[in-house]
Amino acid sequence: MTSPATTGPAYAAVLAEITDALHTVLDDLELDDTPITSDTRFVEDLDLESIDLVTLTAELGGRYGDRVDFPAWFASLELSDIIGLTVGQLVRYIAGCLR
Repeated sequence: MTSPATTGPAYAAVLAEITDALHTVLDDLELDDTPITSDTRFVEDLDLESIDLVTLTAELGGRYGDRVDFPAWFASLELSDIIGLTVGQLVRYIAGCLR
């Protein structure tokens, strides 16, 4: 059984927003050939570097404002968690903040 936290309109909307933000801030990367799914890993699959993650969260911060505290969330993660971060984990965090 799929959790409501990983399905539904809110989850799909945030996933679409992250996908759009990736295309906005990383236009020099070839993302057109890379499907963005919940399992997509920012570092392993998209080859993002730490500065790319900072740029992405700044873009998303501009879209979501104070409702989503990216610096606090990233500060709560271990380095290995950040390296293995998936799009789905970021979507769940954002969707949770927006509830």
